[in-house]
Amino acid sequence: MEAPAAPHDPTETRLTVTSPEQMRELGRRLAKLLRAGDLVMLTGELGAGKTTLTRGLGEGLGVRGAVTSPTFVIARVHPSLGGGPPLVHVDAYRLSGGLDEMEDLDLDVSLPDSVIVVEWGEGKVEELTEDRLQVVIHRAVGDTTDEVRHVTVTGLGERWSEAGLETLSG
Repeated sequence: MEAPAAPHDPTETRLTVTSPEQMRELGRRLAKLLRAGDLVMLTGELGAGKTTLTRGLGEGLGVRGAVTSPTFVIARVHPSLGGGPPLVHVDAYRLSGGLDEMEDLDLDVSLPDSVIVVEWGEGKVEELTEDRLQVVIHRAVGDTTDEVRHVTVTGLGERWSEAGLETLSG
């Protein structure tokens, strides 16, 4: 993975990922910065690598269970194997009702004690907390053999102002 040479805002980091294994590794590195109460929103095309990144997060957080796409169950909880926070993995793709529909999942109850990762959460979960991490994954559209992904990680709120996002590029 390589980061651009230009200086960047400490609350935003841009990366280039060239394989699914590098995406998982990014997730493992990101997990080191996460703690209970963190909300991570993942945005990207189908097949961009959102679940692969979350799989790496799960490995880095040391949670139980294989991290797979929760598309058909909407949300899946992975308890910690070592005393850390559980990972709540949500797929909001089929939810169209915004926060009202998301409230049925009780994410606001889970948030203080968990790391919550929401795929397709844009416009649906921002009201849960002002402090959140937005991860946008861009890939070439139409070329399914291209493994290159451009990832932008943006920390919003005071929680992320000094969280060390720049360490993700190394």
